[in-house]
Amino acid sequence: MHSNHDSLNKILVKLFNDILKIEEKYLCRGDFSDLTMTEFHIIENIGLSGDRTMSETAKDLRVTSGTLTIGIDNLVKKGYVKRQRDHEDRRRMVIGLTDEGLKAFRAHQQFHEEMVNHTLEDLSPEQEKVLIKALFNVDKYFKKKYHA
Repeated sequence: MHSNHDSLNKILVKLFNDILKIEEKYLCRGDFSDLTMTEFHIIENIGLSGDRTMSETAKDLRVTSGTLTIGIDNLVKKGYVKRQRDHEDRRRMVIGLTDEGLKAFRAHQQFHEEMVNHTLEDLSPEQEKVLIKALFNVDKYFKKKYHA
């Protein structure tokens, strides 16, 4: 029993340490070498939803409005995000992706899609269900333990 616990512990620690590094190495190159992973996550959060407010985005990303403003300013300068006044309420500022932002969003989506496809590659439907259940348990643990 302990060997399974040890194996699971090793793989979880390795995954937690490696995924963000690998994602950054894969994404922050070529056409997107000017982006950081934090900026990719802002782009991912804005996504295809059309125009979003800064406060909605900050809340979803669990950052302050000030922190998000700095990130958005950089993304606007780099040409990935557009910022404009809301058509219905001129007091509100909305953000959305430019064509370049959409390309970065799709590259990020493709990375995750390939990761999932490869993860499930040799698993039976029953094994997929067990893996998903186990990962939900990990997620539930972190949310309960650390109020994430």
